[in-house]
Amino acid sequence: MGRVIRGQRKGAGSVFKAHVHHRKGAAKLRHIDFAERHGYIKGIVKDIIHDPGRGAPLAKVAFRDPYRFKKRTELFIAAEGIHTGQFIYCGKKAQLNIGNVLPVGTMPEGTIICCVEEKPGDRGKLARASGNYATVISHNPETKKSRVKLPSGSKKVIASANRAVVGVVAGGGRIDKPILKAGRAYHKYKAKRNCWPRVRGVAMNVRTLYLIWSVLRDVKDAVYFIKIIKTIMGIPVEF
Repeated sequence: MGRVIRGQRKGAGSVFKAHVHHRKGAAKLRHIDFAERHGYIKGIVKDIIHDPGRGAPLAKVAFRDPYRFKKRTELFIAAEGIHTGQFIYCGKKAQLNIGNVLPVGTMPEGTIICCVEEKPGDRGKLARASGNYATVISHNPETKKSRVKLPSGSKKVIASANRAVVGVVAGGGRIDKPILKAGRAYHKYKAKRNCWPRVRGVAMNVRTLYLIWSVLRDVKDAVYFIKIIKTIMGIPVEF
């Protein structure tokens, strides 16, 4: 008799809807504009906040709106070492300081970066988890491509115009602290998705008896079935 395995059961039901009602918002880089392409734009870190369901803290950075007389607040993934009141510079001519956003092609080889764009203008897709970072390996001025080493260890060739944040994502060492009790794991995954608790397959003892009964369900002799059960349990029996 067949059984629907765990992976198949997870796909059943309605389409999964992420638990985003209590989250602070999407953490992305600025929309690329004239100021970033040809110079830089200055922002200031207003606050560093916790985002439920995310390991890394977020930074609220206020920029001057280039088209209207007002401020525009962006949510950045906080780099380790930034603080409230710090100025953040975004653009081609920004300095190479922690938290600034520059094109990868303008950074020297060996620079530690995070929140890297996979394609120009996608506002950051790679190396975004807490404590993660990528490393600039080399540049090719002829093809306008750069080679970076990702947190997984794999190396990827991206366009030199792709932007990235200088530094390491804050919140590193999060997985080094033991959870210790089930209550903390419950609250951790409640903010993420329904994937806890996860029972090990080897701990499912009843499954063995169920398999035997499914094989011998047509056997009329119940005594023979009991003898098989005793044999599995290590009790000596005579057939």
